[in-house]
Amino acid sequence: MSDLSQEEWASRLEEDNNAVVLDVRTDEEFEEGYIPGALQIDIYKGQGFLDEVEKLDKSKNYYVYCRSGNRSGQACKLMKQMGFENAYNLKGGMMEWEGEVQEPE
Repeated sequence: MSDLSQEEWASRLEEDNNAVVLDVRTDEEFEEGYIPGALQIDIYKGQGFLDEVEKLDKSKNYYVYCRSGNRSGQACKLMKQMGFENAYNLKGGMMEWEGEVQEPE
């Protein structure tokens, strides 16, 4: 698992044609705004989270974030155990994110 700074995370994401942005926050947090194009799977759903992640394409590169970087770090570790090669954690999460934020419609 890689912990990436905002700059590294954003620049890798921009150049990656095989990228999926994964938001592991709660529905309430997601409603406050998210990184454009993000797929949301709440890590607090426990087995439900694992079941949803299991359906994802393991050949893709996952850019994972949460509010502060803790839950997304855990998510990356879980994904690694499940056979995902590339899961990148956004250090500092949404609290430090300076890029674009989309509001739910």
